[in-house]
Amino acid sequence: MTETKKEKGPLFSILIPSWNNLEFLKLCLKSIERNSCYTHEILIHVNEGSDGTLEWVRNKGYKYTHSIENIGVCWALNSLRTLVTTEYIVYMNDDMYALPQWDSVLLKTIQSIGHKRFYISASMIQPQAHPNRKISVGVADYGMTPETFREDDLLKHYNDIYIPNWKGSTSPPCIVHRDIWDTVGGYSVELSPGMASDPDFSAKLWLAGIREFKGIGASRVYHFMSRSVDRVKKNRGSLQFLRKYGITIRTFQNDILNIDEPENSSRNNRNSLYIDRLRSRIRLMYTHFRNDKTRKIWEQI
Repeated sequence: MTETKKEKGPLFSILIPSWNNLEFLKLCLKSIERNSCYTHEILIHVNEGSDGTLEWVRNKGYKYTHSIENIGVCWALNSLRTLVTTEYIVYMNDDMYALPQWDSVLLKTIQSIGHKRFYISASMIQPQAHPNRKISVGVADYGMTPETFREDDLLKHYNDIYIPNWKGSTSPPCIVHRDIWDTVGGYSVELSPGMASDPDFSAKLWLAGIREFKGIGASRVYHFMSRSVDRVKKNRGSLQFLRKYGITIRTFQNDILNIDEPENSSRNNRNSLYIDRLRSRIRLMYTHFRNDKTRKIWEQI
């Protein structure tokens, strides 16, 4: 990185929701400040903050929004949008550690695209394999908690893990132009606290005509896999997505976005779309039947 880059005004607005996860948040912010090539606007939503997060964020002088209770990622991200002053919005989770040049690689990708109608994700390295992502997620264990994190080892060896550019980005760390964010109205609050909100956001972008969905292998974060969702009462995101769009998340991601395919792959999963749409319709009919049947049982009680 160079001093001239750091001296310029903020390039990206980085939105980070955090729910009583202070030690992870500290590492996330440290990594952004240490490993970014450019200055960025860091915006934090403090959900509850009873672990000291609220006081810490205030004392550090970060821009933030706050809710007394956990309002989930959808409301949190939309709240942070009101503070954005740059052209580009990055959504990053608080259990991610940004690796060197993550931002300069994204900027070069945006410049090569030449327009603002895109959705781009950085790639993740994490301690455990992702069940459905074979090429877009690198696997290497440098610790799963702040206490076991081997930061120096990671910074020495993260480039040893090859991740190609890939198709079908649907999740953070991700970046969009703020005009595109506003076009689709940000994140869908009916999906609070947030299950299926990421593919829903991508689906809204697709319906708005966005066709550049790509993941960048050279822009990376280390993902600790801290499962905040295990502490929350989940919405039925998959069912909500199915009823909203008439297809399953799997059908959208695999058949339309071709997720986890190499960027230069000629394989196109749209050939499976007809069959998978039929399966989706059958599943959708079943959910309505199941609900009607359940309703009749309750009426008889």
